[in-house]
Amino acid sequence: MPMTASNPQRQEYSAPGVNPPISHYCDAVRFGDLLFVSGMAPLDEEGRVVGGDDVAAQTRQVFENMRKALAAAGASFADILKVTVYLTDVNDRQLINPVRQEYFGEHRPASTLFAVHQLAVPGMKVEIEAVAGIPR
Repeated sequence: MPMTASNPQRQEYSAPGVNPPISHYCDAVRFGDLLFVSGMAPLDEEGRVVGGDDVAAQTRQVFENMRKALAAAGASFADILKVTVYLTDVNDRQLINPVRQEYFGEHRPASTLFAVHQLAVPGMKVEIEAVAGIPR
């Protein structure tokens, strides 16, 4: 979690147990009291899609990866203010909502959902990014 030399308020996080980035990014960036969590994919540590065609299983993997990214920055699902969900089939919303409730419990973040043609890794049906608030 190194601070960048140009801005000491900025911290970058790479979470242990999450697949390595497939491009030039990190798992999360904190700036002040805000934590921006990159789009989490349903990938295992080796970058393989978990869950096959089961969007609920893929969503669980997404949230497990997100849990690790949040923990690396000292945060949890209770700290999430907003999520953006990307689905390759907007009708899968009904299948992922129970999984969201498992992870968020009583906490209800603001949310936006996009239907997309495809995601970065073949076989991915869902990707979710988040913004969390973490008081100092």
